Amino acid sequence: MAGPSPRIERKLKRFFEQQPEICVERALLVTKAYQETEGHPIYRRRAHALATILDNMTIFIGDDELVVGNQCSTPRSAPIYPEFSCKWLIPELDSLSHRHSDRFLISEEKKAALRAIFPYWEGRTNSEIAARLMPPECIEAMDLGVYTFGNYFFNGVGHISVAYWKVLEKGLDGIVADAEAERARLDIADGEDLRKDHFLASVIDSCQAVIRFAGRFADEAEKKAASCPDPKRRAELVEIARICRKVPARPAGSFHEACQSWWFIQDVMQIESNGHSVSPGRFDQYMYPHYVNDGNLTAEKAQELVDLLFIKLSEMNKVRDAESTKVFAGYQCFQNMIAGGVDRSGRDATNPLSYMVLQAMANVRLTSPSLSVRIHENTPLAFYRKAAELVRLGLGFPAFYNDRVIIPALMARGVAREDARDYAMIGCVEPQCGGKTYGWHDAAFFSLGKIVELVMNNGVEPLSGRQIGPKTGEVTSFATYEDFYEAYKKQTEHFVRLMVIADNAVDATYMTNMPLPFLSSMVDDCIGRGKAVEEGGAVYNFSGPQGVGVANLADSLAAIRKLVYEDKVLSMAQLKKAVDSDFAGAEGESVRQMLLNRAPKYGNDIDYVDRIAREATLVYCKEVDRYHCPRGGQFQPGLYPVSGNVSTGAAMGATPDGRKAHTPVADGVSPSGGADRGGPTATVLSVAKLDHAEASNGTLLNMKFHPTALKGDKGLDDLISVTEGLFTHGGSHVQYNVVSKETLLAAQEKPEEYKSLVVRVAGYSAFFTVLDRSVQNDIISRTEQVF
Repeated sequence: MAGPSPRIERKLKRFFEQQPEICVERALLVTKAYQETEGHPIYRRRAHALATILDNMTIFIGDDELVVGNQCSTPRSAPIYPEFSCKWLIPELDSLSHRHSDRFLISEEKKAALRAIFPYWEGRTNSEIAARLMPPECIEAMDLGVYTFGNYFFNGVGHISVAYWKVLEKGLDGIVADAEAERARLDIADGEDLRKDHFLASVIDSCQAVIRFAGRFADEAEKKAASCPDPKRRAELVEIARICRKVPARPAGSFHEACQSWWFIQDVMQIESNGHSVSPGRFDQYMYPHYVNDGNLTAEKAQELVDLLFIKLSEMNKVRDAESTKVFAGYQCFQNMIAGGVDRSGRDATNPLSYMVLQAMANVRLTSPSLSVRIHENTPLAFYRKAAELVRLGLGFPAFYNDRVIIPALMARGVAREDARDYAMIGCVEPQCGGKTYGWHDAAFFSLGKIVELVMNNGVEPLSGRQIGPKTGEVTSFATYEDFYEAYKKQTEHFVRLMVIADNAVDATYMTNMPLPFLSSMVDDCIGRGKAVEEGGAVYNFSGPQGVGVANLADSLAAIRKLVYEDKVLSMAQLKKAVDSDFAGAEGESVRQMLLNRAPKYGNDIDYVDRIAREATLVYCKEVDRYHCPRGGQFQPGLYPVSGNVSTGAAMGATPDGRKAHTPVADGVSPSGGADRGGPTATVLSVAKLDHAEASNGTLLNMKFHPTALKGDKGLDDLISVTEGLFTHGGSHVQYNVVSKETLLAAQEKPEEYKSLVVRVAGYSAFFTVLDRSVQNDIISRTEQVF
């Protein structure tokens, strides 16, 4: 398959030369639009805001571009979304350009412009309104590290994949016609129909604004063509103008038209809201008709267009507050694209585009999209091996997902069989049926190890000395392991309830304060129901918080059960003293070595501890299962951290697995670094014993191999065997880093020489040198496997 063309190589060179900046245009325009619509219905305010931005923002067509459309006034820049949150930005404006991770240049003039509009948003932002709905104990538990729900609290709606194919098949004109037909059926004398009428009008206004936006690029292309001295480039600009006059207003015909229409949709959704994980989903499926029916398309031209889209996705950017940046560093928007799998009838759906997206990542070697593949019993071996070859390049792509577990898990949550078969991944590892689901994935990160810490301290948070949990008893008074385990269940029950209250407060705020009419127009059945996705307009609605620190929870409980209550080689008083002191002194270190070396460790195919891991995580999962979200759907649990295992550990003292205070907890469902001594097969067999179907919001297994382990055909065969070992035993996901510890340490020492080094962080890949040092160290500390 075709490698990168000269055009792609030039684009990549410019990509790495471009320093990310803060763009203030969106912030200024949305403030103007809100000031102009004071007192108007919120739907109309949101549609007017989007139209004001699209009609007035700077647009440009870069050299070598064939697909056009920008998010900001310069490539790789990040816009500001003050209506969602901006208080955090005020004290951080002066540090954005020199913080360690995700630096953004910003001039003094831009700082002054932002400071001038911030007073308008005082008390009006979505995050401030949501905080006023929460009981103080919810915020206290968050502040003290039991959970965090910053994704939706500070940011916009994301973690969604829309029905791109509807725009490709009928155009935005067709969606406008659908909305107009629904409006015609309403009786606005009815109060609910009156509300629906305002929503549908906002859908129409938003879609028409996007059509005008495309027209602006057509005008720009014609203007550039008129003065272009190069006949070849002039012809390209004329063609760009023709395409932008056609799409996304009307159905796409050629593959080039489909790529351009698709990009306008992706681009504008990110402009409308700053939620990340707006994911392309099954790109190879809905784009394939335009590929196969394009009689003038060569494979080389198609590959170049897909490569260009990957660069455009990597140019998309987002600025986060300093603390969130430590968790999500890497200039990431988490746009997950998945290839392969079965179709809605259950047949293998792999096609030539499935291979082409793998080749595109090999060609560009960037961090977006977050590329994934679906694997099932009849996955073609050639596709499996192509994916393994991409893994061997060391980019952390693709991630592998198991149709055999995920499809039944979605069906158990009420998703129709055909829709479950059509699932895509959203963000990191969260499955949903694209175009029909608002899953509110990443609703919160729940610290499982913190619960053990609270049990050890009778509900007192030790770092603050505050009683935040129920009094479940002095731990030294517990006569049996079952007493300790019962206290763990009670603390979990208490804090899951607080987390749900906090999540629902944020969710309810979006319903009244932040509908997204353009995004909603491409999710079934928002137009038919007359509701935005935030109001329950999607066919399927979930809220998905995830548990963090599975291995630390399992290893802590196993150590307590084995060493304290069964073998009685350690008293609970000794253990508590050692943990409270962070294993200080000779006595504390002696206890720590006992915990590390004499207790069984998760990740080594030891049933004793693996059963504890399964049962203890089910306590969390079943508790989450009890609750419902304001949009009419159910909460569903996941077990993954993004890279929040670092910040989660920073908010915790020492734990009974031997982990030192404030160090990272284990990532995802992976074993603790260095504890998985039995090799990769033992690791996947341990992980497979968890109930991955119950954790239907997603589970995440990170594994790291030394590059020598994957050499030659045997290396590829071994990688496929490990993946199949996990999947045939019930695991749902795995992703691989293929990089040596020596390379990572060298990149820390001389980052300027390793700017293009990409690593797998968690559910995403990032340039290693822009990650926070603590995240870098966590990746370095992961076990380096060989066969």
